[in-house]
Amino acid sequence: MKMTREYGDGRHVITAHDATWIQVNQTRYEKSLVVLPDALIPNWGPTDPETLTAAALAPILERSPEILLLGTGPVMRFPGRDILRLFKDRGIGLEVMDTAAACRTYNVIMNEGRRVAAALMVPGD
Repeated sequence: MKMTREYGDGRHVITAHDATWIQVNQTRYEKSLVVLPDALIPNWGPTDPETLTAAALAPILERSPEILLLGTGPVMRFPGRDILRLFKDRGIGLEVMDTAAACRTYNVIMNEGRRVAAALMVPGD
């Protein structure tokens, strides 16, 4: 899906996405990634909720987002209880959704000026 939205001011905006890639500021990524308004973590390891670990989330948690949108691929699937508890214990909101919905939601929340992060899983080979 192509998303038409202006980007600038050093912010990372999701400009398009499909089932196998995500485009941020006109650069296409074909592996899982993390997007924040002021940071980008390409080639983020997890490709599905079963491979999600606290170690994989550490670079996100270091940035202290207000909310994390977890895009779990083409279908919404919740991660394990240990991951859910990690966010609850830190007081960080966690919204789990399919990756397409996370892409759309990220742009809306980011444009509200909130400190949002989107961890977007792209299914591996």
